[in-house]
Parts: sequence; C-alpha cells; structure tokens
Amino acid sequence: MTVKRAKTSRRSASTHAASPVKTPAKTTARLKTAPDRARPARTTARKKAAGKAAGKVAARSLAPAPKKIAAGGIVPIVEGALDEMKAVNVTVLDVAKLTDITDTMIIASGNSDRHVRSIADRVIEHAKKAGFRPMGVEGERDGEWVLVDLQDVIVHIMLPRVREFYRLESLWDVSAARREAVGSA
Repeated sequence: MTVKRAKTSRRSASTHAASPVKTPAKTTARLKTAPDRARPARTTARKKAAGKAAGKVAARSLAPAPKKIAAGGIVPIVEGALDEMKAVNVTVLDVAKLTDITDTMIIASGNSDRHVRSIADRVIEHAKKAGFRPMGVEGERDGEWVLVDLQDVIVHIMLPRVREFYRLESLWDVSAARREAVGSA
C-alpha cells in the first residue's frame, strides 16, 4: 500500500526551504538584459540633467548680485512707505551704539489692526522694490504689533494702546530716558 502525500505549493517556506526555486531560462535572460539596456539611457539622462543644473548654478553665480542698500538708504524708503499709508507718530531711533542687532529702529502707529497690517505690507512692498529683502515679519496675523526686520532697520508698527503699554521709545532712546528721569526727579 502506497501513501499519497498532498502536494504543497512552492510558496510554502517550510516545505521547500532547502530546495532552490528554479526560474525558466527565458525569464533569467530577460531579467539580465533589460536593466543593462536601460542603464545607459538613464545614466545619460541623469548626466544631461546634472549638466543643465550645473549650468543654471553657474549662470546664477555669474549674474550680478542685487545692490545692498545701506541703513541710511533704506530709512527714507521706509519713511516714504509709512507716510504714504498715513502712519501716525513715526519715530526714528539710531540704536547703533546701543546694540549689534540693528542700526536703526523705526516705530509707528496705525489706527486699527487692519491699518497696521496694511502699513506693514506697504513697507515690505517698497523695500522689495528697492532691492532689499525683509529677513522676517512677525505679528501680521493679529495686527496689534507688526515687526518688519530689514536687517539694518527694524520697523515696529503698533496700535496706539500697545505702543503706550510697551513704550519702546523710552527703552531704546537714551536721551528720552534721561529727560524722563530728570523730569520725574
């Protein structure tokens, strides 16, 4: 009497772990030749793309750099933007001797949060037209106090109540702080 064993599928790892799976010769040949044919085309396409990218980088590096405007050059531009948008109580402070962060601070007020945001937008717009990119803008969402960082010039645009609360002029203007100290004594 012979016992018939049930055939298991080839995918079962426990039954055929020791026996290697054989692939037909045609499949092996196809697998070997297909990647070899495609490689030179891909490599060539990659080299071409890399060459184009390198050409773009080289072209960018040969292009003249945008003019950097000194702190004295950007201040009139910012003041013009503030004047154009009817900013209230504009104060320009020279803080170069007090800090290394910036050379000039400009503090201005707006009548409402919408006005403060639009003043800040106009300052950014005028600075970009002059070729000077802002490093950062903070507080645009709320609109109570918007800070525009133009590297050598920092512009604070605030609502009057916020400006009165923080009194930045008295913090940064040494002569105004001395006058307040003398006046209160």
